[in-house]
Amino acid sequence: MTYVVTDACIRCKYMDCVEVCPVDCFYEGENMLVINPSECIDCGVCEPECPAEAILPDTESNLEQWLELNTTFSAQWPNVTRKLNQTPADADAMKGETGKYDKYFSPEPGAGD
Repeated sequence: MTYVVTDACIRCKYMDCVEVCPVDCFYEGENMLVINPSECIDCGVCEPECPAEAILPDTESNLEQWLELNTTFSAQWPNVTRKLNQTPADADAMKGETGKYDKYFSPEPGAGD
C-alpha cells in the first residue's frame, strides 16, 4: 500500500502534508504535489493533515490513474521537504471544486527546495 495525491490538491497545494512526512516523499509540481509511491512508507500521517482531503490510500477504489500520475511526476518534479509560501492565494476558493485535473493540471515542475 501507498498513499497518493489526487486532483483535489490542484491549485490548493497547502503543503501541510510535507511538514509531517518522515521520509520526504513529496514532489512539487507547478500547482499540485505528488507522492513517490516507492518512497512512501505507508505511515499515513500526511492524510489527515491535508485541508483539501487530497491524499488517499491506494487501497481505495478508482485511484489507479492517481497512482500512475504520482509515479510519473514524482520522477520528474523536484523533491519538497518543507512548507514555504507555495500555497496559492486562492487555495481556499479552489478547495472542493471538482474536475480540477481537466481544468487546471500542469505538468510543469514546481520550485522544490
